[in-house]
Amino acid sequence: QVQLVESGGGLVQAGGSLRLSCVASGRTLGSYAMAWFRRAPGKEREFVSTIIGSGAITYYADSVKGRFVISRDNAKNTVYLQMNSLKPEDTAVYYCAARPIYSSNPQVRYDYWGQGTQVTVSS
Repeated sequence: QVQLVESGGGLVQAGGSLRLSCVASGRTLGSYAMAWFRRAPGKEREFVSTIIGSGAITYYADSVKGRFVISRDNAKNTVYLQMNSLKPEDTAVYYCAARPIYSSNPQVRYDYWGQGTQVTVSS
């Protein structure tokens, strides 16, 4: 069984930055694609970004492209989301997820999910 634990959320002013981390345990996820999703209050879950197992390929939602950067450290079984130029509309609970095969399709199913970390951006 795989466990994913997110951290790094918090309260930040608009224009600020945060870095989220997601640590995997239970198995090595070096070959797994990892992704970040978010759910804002009253809205459906939204795809944010994904990264292939090697880290060589990434994909972003248009809403975060140019502001967020996804990366991973397979030696630490950890994936990161560096969030810059944050906006109030980025306020959400952020979740990391894993699946065996990389896909840039935001609708594809992910096998493992974390519990989420809250990000709040004040105006």
